[in-house]
Amino acid sequence: MTQELIELRACIVEQRYDDALVILDELEGMSKQAILQNIESFAVRMLAHLIKNHFEQRLTNSWAASIRDSIIKIQTLNFKDNKKSHYIQLYEWGELLETACDDAVFAASIEISRGIYPPSQLAAMIDKDAIIHLANNLLSLTYTDSKKTLRELIYQELIKLPGGDDWDGQ
Repeated sequence: MTQELIELRACIVEQRYDDALVILDELEGMSKQAILQNIESFAVRMLAHLIKNHFEQRLTNSWAASIRDSIIKIQTLNFKDNKKSHYIQLYEWGELLETACDDAVFAASIEISRGIYPPSQLAAMIDKDAIIHLANNLLSLTYTDSKKTLRELIYQELIKLPGGDDWDGQ
């Protein structure tokens, strides 16, 4: 990115505005790509903990905190600077969640049952569609609610998860 900024400065100084606009488009693309990669990494993190919850039928403080934090971070990252639109629209999560779920299975397989299940075996033992559906529902909350309200809604969804009642102490 540093090289692009140097080139951009040179284009402006030399009044090559068409070249400067091309560089700005490249920089914008790089920025968007970095944001989407961050969103995907938080989606993988969330899904890994949803997989563990699904498989073990319990919810720990650590898992709940990770799921909650991931959703909040995704909301923040997904909201464009103009505060009027999103990088990923509500109806566009399907492919990203499919890929992220595959990656999350690898991450979860390390921790579930002390890592005795390789990712391929774990993948066959979980209901991937149900987990993706749940993740999609959680992510849908990020489009309709304020940051403050979102936290309470996430909490309400967490206590609905398997083991959520025990986690909540009810």
